[in-house]
Amino acid sequence: MEPTYQRGDRIIWERVDGSEVRRGDVVVFSMPGRYRAEGVFMQRVIGVGGDRVACCTAVGSEERVTVNGKPVKEPYVYEGDADGLHRPYDVKVPQGRLFLMGDHRSDSVDSRFFAADHGGTVPVDAVRGRVTDDRTGPVLLGTALLVGGLLVLTGAGLGVAALVVRRRKAPTVPPAPWPMRPVQG
Repeated sequence: MEPTYQRGDRIIWERVDGSEVRRGDVVVFSMPGRYRAEGVFMQRVIGVGGDRVACCTAVGSEERVTVNGKPVKEPYVYEGDADGLHRPYDVKVPQGRLFLMGDHRSDSVDSRFFAADHGGTVPVDAVRGRVTDDRTGPVLLGTALLVGGLLVLTGAGLGVAALVVRRRKAPTVPPAPWPMRPVQG
């Protein structure tokens, strides 16, 4: 998924089912049996059910992925390489399925490689979530942890102070030995 995400980057994703994703979303999905490695994968949604995804009839820099006949603007593609394979494909995405591609097209094993299996598409129920670009999550978590830590330290300090104060005997005022009467004289 370079250049959008680098190896080792931490990502934030929200759990959604496949019916909630749109073209351009980066999704986390699992496809046991299709890929050699088990686990989850991350790729970008290029086409949804009913779309026609095609590439590449032009040569060189004019290669563009098209969805329903319209070129897709892809500023996120690694080094501007729209396809990476340099071989044409034309896929009608079946309903309930997604056409997925990595952003580093020449180094991504994605829907283009599995044309014999439903045009390389992935079922929507394989989607586990959508990657969010919202960076406020970690900031809020860090702030909450910092405030929580300060509150715990403050509470511990007040608790120790209360124990110390409670163990000391309260100063008492000695009673007057005898009531005093004014001297008359």
